[in-house]
Amino acid sequence: MTPLGDKIKELRKRSGLTQVEFAKRVGVGLRFVRDLEQGKSSIRMDKLDQVLKFLGHHLEVVSDHESRTLSKSAS
Repeated sequence: MTPLGDKIKELRKRSGLTQVEFAKRVGVGLRFVRDLEQGKSSIRMDKLDQVLKFLGHHLEVVSDHESRTLSKSAS
């Protein structure tokens, strides 16, 4: 699993939903939910965004340069 997959699984379970129920409520396929929670690397970003919006979260992409800058300023 990946940290993202772990977090989505945790949030889904906290909502009291099975993978099947979650997929139906979000509007994605069961296979997508399983792949996402297992950390598969070939997932569709639009569907990931759909899942995150349902959970009340969003994905923030930071470039490697920005990441290093943020790390330095956080010290």
